[in-house]
Amino acid sequence: MAPIYARVTIDGKRAEISLQRQVSVTYWDTKSKKTTSRTPDGKALNTYLDQVYAKLLLCHKQLSSDFELVTAKSIKARFIGQDETHKTLLDLVAYHNQNMKGVLKPGTLKNYYTMENYIKRFLVQKKRTNDIFLKHLKYSFIIDFEQYLRKGPSLQNSNPLNNNGVMKHLERLRKLMNFAMDLEWLEKNPFARYKLKFNRHKKEFLSKEELKIFEEAQLDDKGYETVRDIFVFACYTGLSYSDVRQLNENNIVRGIDGDYWIFTQRQKNEQPVKIPLLDRALYILDKYKTYPELNNGKLLPVYSNQKINVYLKEIAASLYIYKHLTFHSARHTFATTVTLSNGVPIETASKMLGHTKISTTQVYARVLEQKISNDMGDLRSKLNRDNDGHKITAVK
Repeated sequence: MAPIYARVTIDGKRAEISLQRQVSVTYWDTKSKKTTSRTPDGKALNTYLDQVYAKLLLCHKQLSSDFELVTAKSIKARFIGQDETHKTLLDLVAYHNQNMKGVLKPGTLKNYYTMENYIKRFLVQKKRTNDIFLKHLKYSFIIDFEQYLRKGPSLQNSNPLNNNGVMKHLERLRKLMNFAMDLEWLEKNPFARYKLKFNRHKKEFLSKEELKIFEEAQLDDKGYETVRDIFVFACYTGLSYSDVRQLNENNIVRGIDGDYWIFTQRQKNEQPVKIPLLDRALYILDKYKTYPELNNGKLLPVYSNQKINVYLKEIAASLYIYKHLTFHSARHTFATTVTLSNGVPIETASKMLGHTKISTTQVYARVLEQKISNDMGDLRSKLNRDNDGHKITAVK
């Protein structure tokens, strides 16, 4: 028995392709390039060899029609599915992740690696394959992957992902499909008719009264006090956790008005941010100016995000504030309670929050009942006066 190869020769250059078949040397006809065996297996082999020859001719025709460079190697690559038109889903993921290093933030790139692990597990467990060609991706693949994420255990524990967790992974996969379209690796986007369905969660923030309670509370534990102070600092500056953690002496400058400002750049989107320092924020900076554990010019002793969030929940419970607070709640508090509720225009708040679009700020913004009452009270007062400024009295 001898293995069968297809040999492609163009301009004297050769490429050989293993056909994963064997034949008895006794029955091999070197002239016709076929077996002379009349058995069913022999006939099936000859039919297969005819199909291989036809496919090789088709590969040559396709490359010529697309004005591609036609070589023995390019025909072989097209035949075995290793050229640009036969890219797989995992080829796309690997290419994206490799080229996005240094472009995407490490945390964002980490999420793409997590999504890659979900895809690999889905392909093996549900599709019984290690990979899939991009051209074979259809709308049904997206639906099946969504259901797998909803019902299967997450990578972290045995519980399935919640709806928004599923949607975030599908959002990343959709971005990859758009990337494949840009690279011309994909002709039709399987996400073309798919709509992401995020659940809108109530974004917690402290009211004016709750913020005052938080500020004035006497906390016996030193760690609690530090976390409370840093959280309050974020409530009066609108900075995110990573931005507060990176804050150093060089970020505090005299502004156009002669007062102290924070000049920094958001870690998330590298958007420049300029924030006038309110008195409460200045007080906290002064309080930790001589803190012994500070180094590298850092202004505040910031714990890990996980530890801060645990402490915030315990502090809130001790103060009878029954809200699911995280450090990010400080940005909502700044946007809603500190700025917008006190008449600061949304454009100004958006600039201080480091948003590139007003619509992003509107997600944070809450129009409180008290603000509505005050605004309508001012309107009522204006409407109840005539042109000469005399008060108009309603008559029942």
